[in-house]
Amino acid sequence: MGLPTFQIEFISLTYFLYGLLPRFTSQVRPSATLWLHSELWPPRFQLEAWACLESTLGREAASNLWTTGWGICCALGSSAVKTLPKCQQIGPTRPGKRRPLGCGGVVLSSSVFLHVGQSWGGPGPLLQIMARWLQIRLLTWDVKDTLVRLRRPVGEEYATKARAHGLEVEAAALGEAFGQAYKAQSHSFPNYGLSHGLTSRRWWLGVVLQTFHLAGVRDAQAVVPIAEQLYEDFSSPGTWQVLEGAEATLRGCRKRGLRLAVVSNFDRRLEDILVGLGLREHFDFVLTSEAVGWPKPDSRIFHEALRLAQVEPAVAAHVGDSYHCDYKGARAIGMHSFLVAGPGHLEPAVKDSVPQEHILPSLSHLLPALVRLEGSPRGL
Repeated sequence: MGLPTFQIEFISLTYFLYGLLPRFTSQVRPSATLWLHSELWPPRFQLEAWACLESTLGREAASNLWTTGWGICCALGSSAVKTLPKCQQIGPTRPGKRRPLGCGGVVLSSSVFLHVGQSWGGPGPLLQIMARWLQIRLLTWDVKDTLVRLRRPVGEEYATKARAHGLEVEAAALGEAFGQAYKAQSHSFPNYGLSHGLTSRRWWLGVVLQTFHLAGVRDAQAVVPIAEQLYEDFSSPGTWQVLEGAEATLRGCRKRGLRLAVVSNFDRRLEDILVGLGLREHFDFVLTSEAVGWPKPDSRIFHEALRLAQVEPAVAAHVGDSYHCDYKGARAIGMHSFLVAGPGHLEPAVKDSVPQEHILPSLSHLLPALVRLEGSPRGL
């Protein structure tokens, strides 16, 4: 009869696995095996292993495995491990059991399979732990300039609306002024001014007023109706367009069994925009910095995504176009990360600090990059 298999993620652990071949150096052949009992594990590993067992199997099943006594068979790939200095000799745990072979040490940072079966050397449950390839379970996404972008540059949108209200302003001047106004507003009132009692709507109206002021328009009252109209227009899906390859990539990710979520420094309008563009159905949930109160690269917004998805950082990856907010923000908490950047779009300093396999020239490169990531025992 087939035996149940449980997948448990041992994340951010250093596994001290004793009892390896005495002449262990820097590599292990794939056929190398290790037998030991839980009583031989260092206390910290026992506590963390118990937590993983309990959360996955439930307290009763985990307790049965833990108290009955079980052996471990660990198949190690050479690229997945490295040796530590020799450890103290470890004796057998009970009469009749095989003495461990030598006293080498191995660091193994990988997910594991637990298979309930027959204990080596006698009856009882056996945990067979095998180092395996990384498997990404959650993929979080930035949105603006990663999945969607404006149909027209900001300066052109502002100039068109101004013209409709009888105000002539050069699009280029408005585009340059917007960059300055947005930067100043973000510095003075970060994350839409939530901590200052603002709403995102009031925050954006302030940006528009300051943009026109910097572009030479001194009549603020004439700009107010333009600002109101622009806020509504930018709430409409018609102002945005889905980037090439976005939908196909999202469908491909879903087909691979990945959970998808949004982690964006957008405001409360994002959900409706995604619905209107036909993208919302791909995501399990949408997190905006306005909703959660923390903008990227703040670690808390990434941790909130992991909490909602109930996964650990090592089995999650983030995709975005900002080196600071997306790439570094996700990697700072242990997630994998991909930086969307077309040819020539990266500054030399950034390009030198990001491994080539983390850079996506286009969204169509994501799925192959995931295959490479999951084909590496160490991940990226």
